[in-house]
Amino acid sequence: MPSRDFKRTDRVGAELRREIGTLVHAAVRDHGLPSCSVSDVEVTRDLDWATVWVTALLPEQSKEAVKALNELAGEFRRTLSRQMRLRRVPEMRFKYDDSVDKGERIDHLLRENPASSSSEDSDD
Repeated sequence: MPSRDFKRTDRVGAELRREIGTLVHAAVRDHGLPSCSVSDVEVTRDLDWATVWVTALLPEQSKEAVKALNELAGEFRRTLSRQMRLRRVPEMRFKYDDSVDKGERIDHLLRENPASSSSEDSDD
């Protein structure tokens, strides 16, 4: 029997990412939340919990956005239970994904100090 290169949790996570992304976009528009988007969804193996990673357009508003999304999680879950073909929709907890901020900081540091990278290139 051929081995599967994908897991059910990955498929459920991808589907949740699409659906929750749409719901978060609508919540930002309707509830006046800080602008944010879903970057990833991690689902536990038993499909009981989903950790939804979000990024904010303005990092200083990230705590406010995550708090509001966690308050709306029950409403999102009810909506998803009607939209998705899952026996049980996982409970969601929203967390801020700071990887974009870290990447921008690294990029800024590299651009700020270009002399060190150019001196390494001239040693050849």
